[in-house]
Amino acid sequence: MNKDHLKRKLASLSLSMFRKDFFGIYHGSMSAKTESGRFLINTKEAVFDDLDEGSLIELYFKKDYRWHQASIDADIHHNIYSQISDAKFICFSMPQFTTAYSLYHNIISPKDYFGHKVLGNIPIYDPKQFEDWYDRARSEIPYYFQTHKTNIMVIRGYGVYAYNRDIHEMAKKLAILEKSCRLLMLDTNNILDDN
Repeated sequence: MNKDHLKRKLASLSLSMFRKDFFGIYHGSMSAKTESGRFLINTKEAVFDDLDEGSLIELYFKKDYRWHQASIDADIHHNIYSQISDAKFICFSMPQFTTAYSLYHNIISPKDYFGHKVLGNIPIYDPKQFEDWYDRARSEIPYYFQTHKTNIMVIRGYGVYAYNRDIHEMAKKLAILEKSCRLLMLDTNNILDDN
């Protein structure tokens, strides 16, 4: 696929997700596999409502000087791409309702039609302690995807990792998940439900 076209797709999705509060100004990551052994990812200094040519960097699987400019999540993205052949696009976001819902629940059981039909029940992964999370995340996240046969992972108090072969399908699932969690949080019968 044309790299300029990929960059435009990432920038467009990034702006949409920023407007929906899935990303902070500097918080989150998006990437696209460009070819075997390479992927585009946002830089450390990327502003998600204005991704441009300088906000994305192409990394080789073999680390070099460019890795110092890349997002803190680059190792996680690299491990997902190298272990999961279906991963063409990866996103780490922190949608507010999904992240808030994850704090007090162990599973997301959507009660709305689209959440139920498209997502079904989604377990919430507990990273236990945050002190060493980034050291563990690079192996635990790809391992979770492989062992649970899923392409979406909600991590308690941290956010959501997702991958897909199609960028629009990935975005759709993230949007449905956030809407479902918002509805669950608005449902007063669900507030004390400890599933």
